Amino acid sequence: MCLIVFAFDCHPRYRLVLAANRDEYYDRPTATAAVWPENEDVIAGRDLLSGGTWLGLNMSGRLAALTNYRDPSRHLLKARSRGELVSDFLLGTLSPESYLAEINKKSGLYNGFSLLVGDSLSLWYYSNVEKSPRRVNPGLHGLSNHLLDTPWPKVERAKESLAAVLAESYIEPARLFDLLADKTPAPDEKLPQTGVGLTWERILSPVFVRSPAYGTRSSTVLLIDRAGRASFTERTFTPGSEAWQEVSFEAA
Repeated sequence: MCLIVFAFDCHPRYRLVLAANRDEYYDRPTATAAVWPENEDVIAGRDLLSGGTWLGLNMSGRLAALTNYRDPSRHLLKARSRGELVSDFLLGTLSPESYLAEINKKSGLYNGFSLLVGDSLSLWYYSNVEKSPRRVNPGLHGLSNHLLDTPWPKVERAKESLAAVLAESYIEPARLFDLLADKTPAPDEKLPQTGVGLTWERILSPVFVRSPAYGTRSSTVLLIDRAGRASFTERTFTPGSEAWQEVSFEAA
């Protein structure tokens, strides 16, 4: 993922409201969200190149989501796939805290990342840049290609839009997809400097990213209510057009 905004334990109806965009090269092979054959409790898309995923849900209440940390100067040529960090948690049984403690021991094997993992009891965050697992506090949060709640323009814009949606007692997924479709670029003076150059900083600055070869491949909305019922909806976009395919799953 390249943008995740979420409200955790701060809405009367929903324990978690999450909206996320996955940005990737258009030619990277990907499977849309589906029930995984090796474990029918897992719902997630799949990176067909390395086998992992970027965001997913286990019917038991386990969830995980990943963003890459943008810093070309720290790039490892033989790093392990970061997608396995999400899939291993979804397929495993360790608590979020214990899982991140294990990841912390081998975090140097991966290029920079931020990882959210949770279950029915808690939600945790870890970055191998900070190297300090921490419990996520109730509230409204945003995560892009830096650390949790780093105030990049796209993060702040998406959080403001999510705050408006949270004012409603019942949340329609369509309202969150509207948030994720925002193509407004940030002004140059507010762009972060992450080492990719001004042209790419501009391209990557909107909530929804578009370019000839790289952009938002899918948008995901996850709602988990106070009774533990989950709604998982994904839109997968056709590169170079506004068309999408949508799949949706419900979990009790």
